[in-house]
Amino acid sequence: MGTEFDILKGKTILLASASPRRRELLGALDLKVEQAVLKDVDERYPSDLPAEEVAPFLSKLKAEAYAGELDEHEILVTADTVVVCDGTVLGKPADDEEATRMLRMLSGRTHKVITGVTLTTARESRTFGECTEVEFGNLTESEIEHYVSEYKPLDKAGAYGIQEWIGYIGITGIKGDYYNVMGLPLNALYRNLKQMA
Repeated sequence: MGTEFDILKGKTILLASASPRRRELLGALDLKVEQAVLKDVDERYPSDLPAEEVAPFLSKLKAEAYAGELDEHEILVTADTVVVCDGTVLGKPADDEEATRMLRMLSGRTHKVITGVTLTTARESRTFGECTEVEFGNLTESEIEHYVSEYKPLDKAGAYGIQEWIGYIGITGIKGDYYNVMGLPLNALYRNLKQMA
């Protein structure tokens, strides 16, 4: 008979994200996870906010929408991921044309992927950010067009998924947490959850 593994001491994680990748990643930590009712949050940030602080700011903004709604046994997880290239913040592209522009910008260069995570209970809240550097080789126009038309990366920051075709053929180096690029820095998240339990 297996032993029960419960770092959260009976608490339940509420994931406030529509991302199937985040649900899959969080579930892989062998924790009890439930989907939170999603809130409509205005995800604007101050224009003078440093690029490295945008994702943590947005994760905290999302958490604030649930203020006063959490039970004692719940831990809310909100997150936001952005790509930063030469100081420019790249979120999710609005259309295929913008996705193509983003990938041209990333081609042959190194960029940062920053995920901000906010963990909230009925009593406390903590926000942290994780940064991973990703290096792309040179992408041809036909490779970019193929990826955008076949994989429709409009739900992904920077217009790409590291776990998809473009990641297989384009990424030449990575420094930091791979899972952070997918949308959740699992190691940092796990360590912070243990401290809150």
